[in-house]
Amino acid sequence: MDELPQLLSNLVAINSANPDLVPGSPGEWEIAHFIAEWLRGAGLEVQLIDSAGGRPNVVGIARGRRSRAAGTGDGRTLLLNGHMDTVGAGEMLRPHEPVIRDGRLYGRGAYDMKGGLAACMTAIAAARQHPLRGDVIFTGVVDEEYASIGTADLARRFHADGAIVAEFTELQLILAHKGFVWLEVETRGTAAHGSRPDLGVDAISKMGRVLVGLEQLAQDLRSAGGHPLLGTGSVHASLIHGGRELSSYPESCVLSVERRTLPGESAEQAEAELSRIVGDLQRADASFKAAVRRGLDRPPMETSPEAGIAKTIAGAAAGVLGHAAQVAGVPFWTDAAILTEAGIPSVLFGPSGAGAHAIEEWVDLSSVQACADIYLATALDFCA
Repeated sequence: MDELPQLLSNLVAINSANPDLVPGSPGEWEIAHFIAEWLRGAGLEVQLIDSAGGRPNVVGIARGRRSRAAGTGDGRTLLLNGHMDTVGAGEMLRPHEPVIRDGRLYGRGAYDMKGGLAACMTAIAAARQHPLRGDVIFTGVVDEEYASIGTADLARRFHADGAIVAEFTELQLILAHKGFVWLEVETRGTAAHGSRPDLGVDAISKMGRVLVGLEQLAQDLRSAGGHPLLGTGSVHASLIHGGRELSSYPESCVLSVERRTLPGESAEQAEAELSRIVGDLQRADASFKAAVRRGLDRPPMETSPEAGIAKTIAGAAAGVLGHAAQVAGVPFWTDAAILTEAGIPSVLFGPSGAGAHAIEEWVDLSSVQACADIYLATALDFCA
């Protein structure tokens, strides 16, 4: 087996399911140490950084020509980023027994995103063989599938002039993605026996009015002017619960809401939209009692096509693929937003395949090799 498919097979064979998603799963310790040893074998400077209680990030560095003042490469620094954790295997058969068939490698994590990891590792190992002025840094990170603790920690420790996040993109150059905000609305009623409508106030019925307002907000967002790569923002009801038994008026009902945001939209804006719905209902009905709470939020990401990293990888992709890579946006959130917020212009570029979080998952091996070649060509230009 060729080196890159063998490396990817070895990565897929390691169960690195995120324990915050699947309690009892092993997490990233084993795969981080495997990657660290592989990088050391390729002659790279390697660090293991524990960012999540026994779940280490792994960092490999190909140093550029050193300047006396900085003690590091005196050219631009390129960051290659990929996450080591996966979702659980669910009903997938033999998820950690990789199989190659018809140019595809099957197994949990092959597509999301160990194909990208293998391409990054191969590229930085090859970059070390070239006399670059700047550094190339590879970060294999923990916890992207849950709370992105890994990249958040490394963004505080390392800086770069540009970053490639090797998520699957079907060999498209991704310059933007949406963010998200998680919100809760709680309506309050009065608990009472079901036979006493004179005493009870139904919190679940009150929530119905919020749902009507939420549906109108969703329509308004869809009809608003959108982003050229991402379309429009969105909002939807995700979860709802309330009440204790059939024979009682419910005193509380809680609705969980997700708002997907565009560049230029903030978590505060999303919270204000929901608060306006509640405020309007309260002004119309003195008996309507509700509160809005904001939970986890992550920002959208956008990088200018004129940014150095965007122009450089576009040129590298055209050289390797023989045609210009399509420029696009994706609706899902990635660690690229964390890097961008930290002042590192970032793009997404990764292999083709299918089955992220699904029962059958595979990655196209020729696209993984193309990514490795494009990452290397980008490093040779960007860090020269």
